Amino acid sequence: MRHLRRRQLLDAAPDEVSVLIAGVPGPTATMTRNFPVSGAGLGLRRAHLGPLSIEVPDAVGFVEVAPENWLGAGGRLGKVFEQIVESVPLVCHGLLLNLGGPDPIDIGFLRRLKPFLDRHRVRCYGDHMTFCADGGQLYELLPMPFTAEAVTHMASRIRLVQDVLERRIAVENASYYCALDQELTELEFVTGVLAEADCDLLLDINNIHVNCSNHGQDPHAFLKALPGHRIAYAHIAGHLRTADGLIIDTHGAPVIDPVWQLLETAYEHFGVFPTLLERDENIPPLAEVLDEVRVIRDLQRRHAAPVHARLSA
Repeated sequence: MRHLRRRQLLDAAPDEVSVLIAGVPGPTATMTRNFPVSGAGLGLRRAHLGPLSIEVPDAVGFVEVAPENWLGAGGRLGKVFEQIVESVPLVCHGLLLNLGGPDPIDIGFLRRLKPFLDRHRVRCYGDHMTFCADGGQLYELLPMPFTAEAVTHMASRIRLVQDVLERRIAVENASYYCALDQELTELEFVTGVLAEADCDLLLDINNIHVNCSNHGQDPHAFLKALPGHRIAYAHIAGHLRTADGLIIDTHGAPVIDPVWQLLETAYEHFGVFPTLLERDENIPPLAEVLDEVRVIRDLQRRHAAPVHARLSA
């Protein structure tokens, strides 16, 4: 569960890549996968609109927004948004689709969303494996029960969304602090939804760290058990550790070393994939955020090198 802070909701604001596949024999074994974007990405926030409207740094391979913030946007902010996304590939990660909720999917919203995605040539769209409404928006990304029934319920709603939008979507593995029901493990729930819906995965590296730390699991084992062929791109972010040791997914701090290490494990196991830095609170100047984007880019370059080159480094 991650609180949908109002600053997020009001924040106005297919490239081929060769990736190394872990376990394939030979020092330079590679395969080509089609990802919607490439390189290192950055979540587009109001605080950075000004400098990004002047120039998008080379380190930023793509940007991401919540489309709810930009549907129908006009005026100065709308023009700045248009200017930025004309110069760099755009992906969209929604907050209010309510894929797991009891209310019917909002078809009217999807019909407004589709031309927005098409007009801005959005490379990938998706939302969270959560619910966030029940007779009205709850402004929380609430955890799903880990049951077979919930898998089927969410998968059917994802298929409906894909049919209406006429595109595959990518759903994110969510952070949670308590489970409503645990007939299945989190891993079984996530992989079950992906398989039954036949959709892509927006792999959130920090959420794996948060959940496994809070619930006493091995994050590297969890990561390696995910279906790597479904990864569209990934998120990485910082979090808050409370005085009693609970880790909360805030996106309000720099990425810590264990999360960077988990991203490296992912690149080693699955090969390099597009990865985006999220920062939603305590947003620093653009230069500081770009330092972390460059860390992503450097890790991608290191792990995309031929195996023999990496071993000799």
